Parts: sequence; C-alpha cells; structure tokens
Amino acid sequence: MTETALDLQLLESLKPGLTSYCYRMLGSIEDADDAVQETYIRVWQSWDSFRQESSHKTWIYRIASNLCLDKLRQAKRRTLPVDLSDPAVTIVEPRETLPDSSWIWLAPDFGENPEDVLIRKDTLQICFIALLQTLPPRQRAVLILKDVFDWSSKQIAETLGMSPAAVNSALQRARETMSRTRLRSDELNRMDNEPDRELLSRYVDAFEQFDIDALVALFHEEGCLSMPPFAMWVRGKDDLCKFFSLTRWHCEGSRFIPVTVNGGYPAFAQYIPSLEASSVLAPWGIHVIEVRDRKILHVQIFINAKLFSRFGLPEQIHR
Repeated sequence: MTETALDLQLLESLKPGLTSYCYRMLGSIEDADDAVQETYIRVWQSWDSFRQESSHKTWIYRIASNLCLDKLRQAKRRTLPVDLSDPAVTIVEPRETLPDSSWIWLAPDFGENPEDVLIRKDTLQICFIALLQTLPPRQRAVLILKDVFDWSSKQIAETLGMSPAAVNSALQRARETMSRTRLRSDELNRMDNEPDRELLSRYVDAFEQFDIDALVALFHEEGCLSMPPFAMWVRGKDDLCKFFSLTRWHCEGSRFIPVTVNGGYPAFAQYIPSLEASSVLAPWGIHVIEVRDRKILHVQIFINAKLFSRFGLPEQIHR
C-alpha cells in the first residue's frame, strides 16, 4: 500500500469520530461537517510539514479543535426552545423564528467505526448536547475528550495546547457546571430508557389521520411540543389541542418515514402536502418523541429541510 493510500485510510478511519466530536462541540451537524472538511483541507496542506512530536490523530484533532474554538468565539450559545423561554401563554400559529445558528440540531449516525463502541451513546442525546453548550468552549473540549472519548489528560493537553494540570482544572470546573446546570430540556428528557414502540406507532397513526383527540390523548397532562426554529412552544393538553386545531390546514395529509437520530434514537421525518405539486409531499420536520410512563412527555419537531438530505431521506415522496 502506498504512503498516500495509508494517509487516506487514516483520514477516513478518523472521520466518524472527528465528526461526532465537532458535532458535540458545535451543536450543529452542518457546522460539524464544515469543520471536518476544513480540518482535512488544512491537514493536506500541512501533511508534509508534520513533525512527529505527537501522533497523527492528536495532530488532526488539534486542528479540528482550533477550528471549533474559533467558530465558537464568534457565535452565541445554541439552545432549544424549552430552554429559551416559558411556554406560550396565548396559542396562535407560530410566526417568529430565530436563525438556524440559534438552535441545536439533530445529527445522523456518524458511520461504522469500531471506536464508536467506546463513545457513550447517551452523550449524543439532545439534552446532553444542550448541556454541553452551557460550558465555555475550551472546557467543553476538555470534557468531551475526557468523559466521552476517554482520552488521557496528557493527550488532551497536547491536543489543546494546555498543561495536564490546566486540563484537570478545566475538567473539574466543567463537571461541576454540568452537574449544577438546570435546563428544562434535561428535565423533560428524564424518560424511559427504551421508547414505547406501540406508543410511537399510535402517534404516527393519529398524526397521519390528523385525529386531534387521539393525538392529544397520547400526551401527559403537561406534555410539551416545541418546533425550532420557532421560539414558541406549547405545554398542556388544552393548549396542544388548540395548537393542533390551528395548524390542521398545514399538517393534514402528512406522512412519516422512520429514521434514527443522535446515537440511534427512533424519530420520524414528516412530509407535508407540497404547495407546488398536488401529487407529492415535501420535507418539513423531524419528530423526536420523548416518552415517560407510556405517555408522551415532549415532542421536538426540528423544522429544517436541509437535515433531510444529511439523513439520507428522499427529497419528496408521492401521495
């Protein structure tokens, strides 16, 4: 095998882990993809000048870390609607949106890689990604590399240009912040370990038939619905009923395709009737359904058509 082939093989083997690292850092799969692509451009530009002071892997992660830290210096913290504001007092059709850069977005699977076995799936849950975003960027990097990727303090120090003592100090502060921070999204995620497949199936059936009574009956009394990029979110059966009634014109006739998100969690991609062609349905949002005690606690609908292609979902489906 040639040296170039070995180089390509190394880069390809690192890509899933590197993408999942950048996603946890940035809270957006689109930004993570961009960071990995830029990392590889810089790696190729500098490959011949690489000095064997650390492993290739540490060197590549150093480049990716610096790119992520640069992005985060210029960015506001990404969040989720339930952590941004209280639930809507008056139920109206949602109008106000915030830029995509305001929100945490879903991620697909990162690819088959034996190293993924070592990477804890719970650290890809949306609520964990939201908690990570509350940390200062460098503490965030330290915590991810130590507690998720199980790197040594020495390796992290080499990657982030810190002393091992500074790494341990940053790690302690990050862990304290993570345990102290109270986010509503984290409370809403204290759910059953295994989603109730029958309940999920009933949700899809009720939504596709747009049977509002059947749909609302699946929720807890204080169940919630949130829809980034809309800042508004809804809590409680009465308000959910009002909300679904208001949005019937938009959602009636929807169809769902099952998909897995953020470490294998089941979700559903929603297609709505197209305004351009009556025979097709167009991408709308991806529903993540959080369940507790055989009732729906929180539905997060990530309304972002760009996610569909990243998840390998069709651009449209026929009625």
